[in-house]
Amino acid sequence: MVNTESFEFEGIYHIFSHVNGEEIIFREASNYHFFMEKIDKYIIPIADIYAYCLLPNHFHILLRFKNFDGVDNEREHSFLMKPFSDLLNAYAKAYNKKYNRKGALFLNTIKRKKVQDEKYLLKVLHYIHNNPVNHGFVNDINQWKYTSYSAYVNLTKPSKVERMHLMEYFDTVEDFIKYHVSNVEYDFMDLE
Repeated sequence: MVNTESFEFEGIYHIFSHVNGEEIIFREASNYHFFMEKIDKYIIPIADIYAYCLLPNHFHILLRFKNFDGVDNEREHSFLMKPFSDLLNAYAKAYNKKYNRKGALFLNTIKRKKVQDEKYLLKVLHYIHNNPVNHGFVNDINQWKYTSYSAYVNLTKPSKVERMHLMEYFDTVEDFIKYHVSNVEYDFMDLE
C-alpha cells in the first residue's frame, strides 16, 4: 500500500498525483509541455528522473533524489518536498488563469512509494510506461507522447531522462521493448 513516507536523499521513489475531483489537468498539448517545463525547473535540480507519464487526470514520476551537503537529516523531507509543492502550485496557478477557474487542481498530498528493491523498480518502470494503455487512452505503448518510453527506445536522441541506470537491467533496447510488452503482474494497492 502506498504511504506518505518521508523523502530521503539518494532514495528512489514512485511519485504520483491525481486531479482534485473529476476535471482533467492536461486539456491540450501545451499543458503537457508547460508541466514538463516546470519539472525541468523544479525537479531536475534535486533529482534524476528515471521515468514519467502524464495522463489527462494524473501523472507518475519515477526518480532518484540527489544528495545535498549542508542539509541535515531532519530537514531532508521538507527540502525535497518543497520543489514538488512549487511545481504543483506554479502549474495550478497558470492553469487556473488560462481556463478561468478557481480552487485546488491537485489532491492535497503527493503520493509516494519508496523503491526498496530491483524487482519493484522494474515493475514500476513497466507500470508507468504502460499506464496510457492500462487506462485505455491508446492501444499501443508507442502511441502516447507524454511518457519517457520513447526516450528509452531512442537512446541516441538527447533526453533529460536518466536512462542509463535502468538500461543496465536490459541487454539491449529490444530487451527493454520486449519487457514492456510482456505481462507483468501488478499489485495495484502497492502501485497506486
